[in-house]
Amino acid sequence: MAAVNHTDSRPGTFLLVGIPGLERFHLWISVPFFSMYTFALLGNLVLLFIIFREQSLHKPMYLFLSALTVADLLLSTSTVPRMLAIFWFRARGISFGACLAQVFLVHFIFVAESAVLVAMAFDRYVAICNPLRYVTLLTPSIIWRIEVAAVVRSLCIVLPLVFLLQRLSYCRNRVIPHSYCEHMGVARLACTSIKVNVVYGLTVALLSAGIDVVFIAVSYGLILRAVFQLPSTGARLKAMGTCGSHLCSILLFYTPAFFSVLTHRFGGHSIPRHIHILLANLYVVVPPMLNPIIYGAKNKRICESLQSMLAWMGRYPIPTYPIPMYPNPRYPIPTYPNPTYPIPTYPSPMYPIPTYPISTCPNPIYPIVLTQRPNDPGFMILLA
Repeated sequence: MAAVNHTDSRPGTFLLVGIPGLERFHLWISVPFFSMYTFALLGNLVLLFIIFREQSLHKPMYLFLSALTVADLLLSTSTVPRMLAIFWFRARGISFGACLAQVFLVHFIFVAESAVLVAMAFDRYVAICNPLRYVTLLTPSIIWRIEVAAVVRSLCIVLPLVFLLQRLSYCRNRVIPHSYCEHMGVARLACTSIKVNVVYGLTVALLSAGIDVVFIAVSYGLILRAVFQLPSTGARLKAMGTCGSHLCSILLFYTPAFFSVLTHRFGGHSIPRHIHILLANLYVVVPPMLNPIIYGAKNKRICESLQSMLAWMGRYPIPTYPIPMYPNPRYPIPTYPNPTYPIPTYPSPMYPIPTYPISTCPNPIYPIVLTQRPNDPGFMILLA
């Protein structure tokens, strides 16, 4: 009976701590996170707008880049606003359903973005190593199938995580030492065995993300081998710079994720908890902030499209109307006497006083009848 009194299969509310041990610094920590989230939001929205606006960018590479941009927007938007609410307003409560929804979104977007990175690596491999087959291999229908396959694969991997969390019975302690809900952070609150959750989570991480990393490494290895065979030194350096920036972005995406997964399973007591939570928080905001710079700002076509868009905006500025100030040479205050606008005087040869002749009788149109009454010394003009 004691076990029943201290467990609940459907808890009402969880409490998110934020960054445990650094609660007094939450307000200061929120400043860089808010700045990074703002830059990530603006950069990804601008990049997405440019890709959809320019017809010349509707090619496989940029279509994969737009999918990566959407994934970054969803990943940061599903976690950072809740994180900032904890830092600013201490809004720590989150319902069980909302927590499960956040778990689903975080892991679903991670698996989908990993698949998009594999597709982008394959796209670069075909473009550099087999340029003659690029158009035939990556047609719009094949790109559409790749993106649908990435979504279906993510659903098949992540949905069991949600069902595994729903089957657990949770203790009275509902405090999650994290800034957002993620699978193992919620599973550790259960009073029942979580062995299935641990095994499934580790297996999924190794089989999905691990295999994706292997494919990406093989693709970029073949790309680098083809780059070193280029005859021009300038072309080699340019390709090396592009591949290097892409590899840095990939490392920034996978390193915190694998660190978080392995820390939950094996190194939970050897690594300070606030370091673990800080890295997990940076994972959802740093790659979305850097990807528009790495994939967009260093791309010549995107930069040219951005410059043309800014030039078009500068060609049609918002009209402004200056308020006339006095004294103003364009709008002088008229003074009198003024030779341009003289004050008319009467009698004046320019403006004579009009005179009208008095009609005399008989008048066929308005005849005037002059009469004199016996008791009236004057005359009265009567209209007939």
